[in-house]
Amino acid sequence: MILTVTLNTALDLTYRVRSLRPHASHRVSEVIERPGGKGVNVGRVLAALGHEVTVTGFAGGGTGRAVREGLAGTEGLTDALVPVAGATRRTIAVVDEHSGDTTQLNEPGPQIAPAEWATFLDRYTELLSGASAVALCGSLPPGVPVGAYAGLIRTARSLGVPVLLDTGGEPLRRGVAARPDIIKPNADELAELTGSHDPLRATESARRRGAHTVIASLGPNGLLATTPEGRWRATPPGRVHGNPTGAGDSAVAALLSGLVTHLPWPIRLTHAIALSAATVRAPAAGEFDRQTYEELLGRVTVTGQAGVA
Repeated sequence: MILTVTLNTALDLTYRVRSLRPHASHRVSEVIERPGGKGVNVGRVLAALGHEVTVTGFAGGGTGRAVREGLAGTEGLTDALVPVAGATRRTIAVVDEHSGDTTQLNEPGPQIAPAEWATFLDRYTELLSGASAVALCGSLPPGVPVGAYAGLIRTARSLGVPVLLDTGGEPLRRGVAARPDIIKPNADELAELTGSHDPLRATESARRRGAHTVIASLGPNGLLATTPEGRWRATPPGRVHGNPTGAGDSAVAALLSGLVTHLPWPIRLTHAIALSAATVRAPAAGEFDRQTYEELLGRVTVTGQAGVA
């Protein structure tokens, strides 16, 4: 079982408009509602790939109920979300059909009480006993300690469970010091962590700070992987237009799948790029266009070699 942690779950709403214009009224042509939050998206993609997945974190209020109802019946996915008094946040993606671009609005999330955090910690430790890997994903809701991910990493490491961390800011800085197996920051998060805007230098710096492996997401320019086994760069065949919400989460799902199935790094990165691009083409976050995914597997370019990191 792969465990995904989403401390700040969300109800994702996707609106499609003909053309998004500031200071104007818009007629929405389509509304899609899905369970969301980075780890939830990762879990749904992993389940679609055939893995057994357990999703944990927090869910509360009417939006939390909608998230849980949306997860119910997903083959291969177990809901282990912890109930809270506050309402789960919403994220809103507005897709401009003319340009293909997306505007994202993210709410902050509910206030988490100390007793709710303690309940989660007990649930997390219990779930780790049956996990082959764990992904810690996304922002922290109000009330959760800024060093939360560092503590969760140490708990997983003490039980021998490999950890992938996907977050930013101070939670990332503190988390890296706890020595996660993999981190997957984007270029801005990596620069904030290391002070370097050169991706290669930044990934090397992040490893010196404690990360075992660094997978830097470079947007349309692909992924840069700096690992103990070597260094690789993976790039898509071209830019894919659509809704980018959840694309990075699909890359995380591919990396976790490759981790638990022991695939070589170039193949892991190929799947991560193809799955990420296929998610951009899908109508809603947490899904992917399987035809695009399969087509791109043979068109991703991976350069680099073992033994140079």
